[in-house]
Amino acid sequence: MFEAVDQLVREHHELETAMADPAVHSDPARAKRLGQRYAELGAIVRTYRAWQEATADLGAARELGLDDEIDEMEQQANQLAERLQQLLVPRDPSDGKDIIVEIKGGEGGEESALFAGDLLRMYTRFAEQHGWRTEILDATESALGGYKSVTMAVKAKGTPDPGEAPYAKLKFEGGVHRVQRVPVTESQGRIHTSAAGVLVLPEAEEIDVEINDNDLRIDVFRSSGPGGQSVNTTDSAVRITHLPTGIVVSMQNEKSQLQNKEQALRVLRSRLLDAAQAAADAEAADVRKSQVRTVDRSERVRTYNFPENRISDHRTGYKSYNLDQVMDGALDGVIASLVEADLAERLASLEDRS
Repeated sequence: MFEAVDQLVREHHELETAMADPAVHSDPARAKRLGQRYAELGAIVRTYRAWQEATADLGAARELGLDDEIDEMEQQANQLAERLQQLLVPRDPSDGKDIIVEIKGGEGGEESALFAGDLLRMYTRFAEQHGWRTEILDATESALGGYKSVTMAVKAKGTPDPGEAPYAKLKFEGGVHRVQRVPVTESQGRIHTSAAGVLVLPEAEEIDVEINDNDLRIDVFRSSGPGGQSVNTTDSAVRITHLPTGIVVSMQNEKSQLQNKEQALRVLRSRLLDAAQAAADAEAADVRKSQVRTVDRSERVRTYNFPENRISDHRTGYKSYNLDQVMDGALDGVIASLVEADLAERLASLEDRS
């Protein structure tokens, strides 16, 4: 392990030298890649140096016979060694990326659309609490103010530390989210169950995915609002079909055709990157955390039970009774359970290979 760390320390120093070169910053994409790698290695280097210092102090305490301090110092050194081991586990290559979140109402009609709106607010509040910026790329509202579908970009400011970027935090949110509550449309006070689907994509940059214009079919049409009524008198909405894969992206949120086309290409790049990574993972026989693409109540990842104020994640068994706070963005507990489960799985996979 320590030989590997020494190599990473050298790489960190080389990156520091490279980033001091003004020529690097004339290429923003390259500067961003180097910055992300530098931040990732920085956490490893800091933890390694802290472990070295703690180990040296522990050795000195033993030599001096400071028995009262040895147990505490031993515990600190072990904690740093464990943290270092976790940092050395190979990460998802997209963990440092920003994201595009797609939320779609599913079974449950208007109530499902309202729940999709609640999920959008939950993720928006979570992003605000982490200092991230959000941007609605496209939205189709329902008659009661919910969303039949909504697409949002989430961007971090600067270069986040490892595990702190939007994709690293929210990548496990993909799947079917089930809600149990009394709908506003229910006059008898009966609890109903409905669902909304969430898809989380790492936002692709142009350097990540190359799109050939000849592979695209671009159609324009008139945008529409709730109930299908026209909200624009010009054909500003854009539908892009990627012919080789059959992926279709539609955008109608902006007033201009050019802006909608740019937003559609942005989402298309992210979907193509996601598909390429899924194919690569399958080829490597490395099971990727699945994100359910259909909105079927039977294939749920999480349940939000409003009468009991309870949230339950069905993948990790996480359960808490602070649903009101979760819906206001307090997602850290459930996200931590998913990240820890993924880390444990990666560590176990490494041990099986060794």
